[in-house]
Amino acid sequence: MTENTTEDVVEDAVVEPGQEADPVATLTSDLQRLQAEYANYRKRVERDRAVAHESAVGAVLTELLALLDDVDRAEQHGELSGGFKAVADQLNSITSRIGLEKYGTEGEAFDPQIHEALMHDESADVAVATASKILQPGYKYKERILRPARVAVTDPAGA
Repeated sequence: MTENTTEDVVEDAVVEPGQEADPVATLTSDLQRLQAEYANYRKRVERDRAVAHESAVGAVLTELLALLDDVDRAEQHGELSGGFKAVADQLNSITSRIGLEKYGTEGEAFDPQIHEALMHDESADVAVATASKILQPGYKYKERILRPARVAVTDPAGA
């Protein structure tokens, strides 16, 4: 087993003819390069870890969307009372605290990026395609759409 000495490292370094290699400068530049590589590695690992975390949370929230829809329907029909209401409120509170956002309001402009059109109608009352009825709300987590809002769209007449 051989050990690298400063002279061995200097011999490996590329030196222009007529100049002497400074072993301290060579080792310093190697150290700086390694530190920069390590810093980039740590940033990449942290970024990958954050993406994996966000993806896992998004997958769990996606699985809960059907349950949240059932809770909304129960509330609309007046069947949400007593202990079940407390559970539903806590579920809504937890998902909101995690970062789940419900979106989709009647009367907003139709955007195919965040809406899914299930029905079309025409009317002279609108100037642009409008989400006239929200059939199922959309949900997003951070900037990721988990489910588009399913809407009835009213197009301008004669368009």
